[in-house]
Amino acid sequence: MRRSHRLAIVGVLAAVVPACRSTAADEAAPAPVGDGAGVVVDVVDGDTVRIDFGSVTETVRLIGIDTPETVKPDSPVECFGPEASARTSELLPEGTEVGVERDAEPRDVYGRLLGYVTRRSDRLFVNLSLVADGYATPLTIEPNSAYRDRFVAAATEAEATGRGLWAACP
Repeated sequence: MRRSHRLAIVGVLAAVVPACRSTAADEAAPAPVGDGAGVVVDVVDGDTVRIDFGSVTETVRLIGIDTPETVKPDSPVECFGPEASARTSELLPEGTEVGVERDAEPRDVYGRLLGYVTRRSDRLFVNLSLVADGYATPLTIEPNSAYRDRFVAAATEAEATGRGLWAACP
């Protein structure tokens, strides 16, 4: 088969396969690809955690989602912010073993590592779980958009059923 035909087939599969995935929050996330495993040190807020990777501890911003603010300087605590932070702390208590998958851009403008976080014990895709349960909304900042469609679908369902911030905030 010619190289151009193989590339076309790969391109079609890359577009179709993600669309076939379920949006269930408890569905296992893809395994990290060379990005490593770590242990949660603490939760900063609903979408930011500190993870020890053995040789270094990094502040990790969860890609593709946004939770209401609780610790942003010169900003008020937003509706459902404390609940979102508490939920992330519940999902990722200190000592939780996690896998971190990165996307195209490894860091944000604040120097934080950007990642999709999966609990090792049960493969819970934490970013997706927060959206599906109504603690976060999708936030796509290109080029980091690998799971955008899954996050949007989960948020649409959470909003339609009045989960979390969708019921609590005007």
